[in-house]
Amino acid sequence: MAFFFGPEFTFFRLDKLKIVNFQEFLQSLEQRRPPKTTKALLVALWQDAKGNWSEAHSIVQAVDSSMACWIHAYLHRKEGDVSNANYWYKRANKNFPNMDLSQEWEGLVKALI
Repeated sequence: MAFFFGPEFTFFRLDKLKIVNFQEFLQSLEQRRPPKTTKALLVALWQDAKGNWSEAHSIVQAVDSSMACWIHAYLHRKEGDVSNANYWYKRANKNFPNMDLSQEWEGLVKALI
């Protein structure tokens, strides 16, 4: 699969010719299904925004990367499990954020797009 990076870090999936940027991702939250993407972690954040915390958590548990650890931390922070969140922030090499959850969610989405 090939990717083409265009202005404003928009990427085009050449196999689907689908443009995905932050605004389009937000608009996709109005749909019943997540946008077509190969990025499981982006789907996890979509599920989280739709109120499907458990589904989002299941997705990140299946991925072994620092980004997955960061999203895992965010999810536990959102859940209110600060101890578990701290563990996952450390695994992601991140400090516990000094921002609200919506700002962190936006930063995570943008980091994946």
